Amino acid sequence: MKPVNLKQALSLFLLFIPLFGFAHDVTSANQELLRNGGLWAYIQVGATHMLTGYDHLLFLAGVVFYLNSFKDILKFITVFTIGHCITLIGATYAGITANEHIVDAVIALSVLYKGFENLGGFEKMKVKSPHLLLMVGLFGLIHGFGLSTRLQSFDIGKEQFLAKILCFNVGVEVGQVLALIPIVFIISIAQKQKQFPAFYKAVNWYLVLAGIGLFIYQIYSYFNGH
Repeated sequence: MKPVNLKQALSLFLLFIPLFGFAHDVTSANQELLRNGGLWAYIQVGATHMLTGYDHLLFLAGVVFYLNSFKDILKFITVFTIGHCITLIGATYAGITANEHIVDAVIALSVLYKGFENLGGFEKMKVKSPHLLLMVGLFGLIHGFGLSTRLQSFDIGKEQFLAKILCFNVGVEVGQVLALIPIVFIISIAQKQKQFPAFYKAVNWYLVLAGIGLFIYQIYSYFNGH
């Protein structure tokens, strides 16, 4: 079997994540599914939302890129997961919301931040970088609030309210695991290549540029009422 080379791995990585974004928005089809599908529909929509959440996936890819062992990946992803569960469940249950474009703009900045950090941006500025695990947890809270604003944009009614939130959250976790499998696989392939430093640099610059682009898009959408 012919091994996957660096160029193929880079192409897979750069094309794989953004293509999920086309179905990221709330749709009438999803609303109809939630209205008629029961609690299982909330798991389904939660998983779909994470799998199409290009901003969440870009950030997770940036986190995984920095790590070398499965133990570290598990630790950081667990902290991120705890963070987004707290705000997803808590903010939705309490009815705390904000403009989705502003929240998504902050999430875009988290993508920019991770790429910048992975490229040694803080060291180049001769500034000590913030504690990584703490920042991942903080960004987890922000990403969870973004997921909460999406869930609250649906009409989920008052019946089985908490159960619906929890099922949506379970779906998000399922989607996150499914998304991480190919991301970790592609990065693992790249790590075995001699050109991995170039791959690492290219992908993290992509995260920086994607973060800037997503931030500009969300701010533009906010001021233009999209």
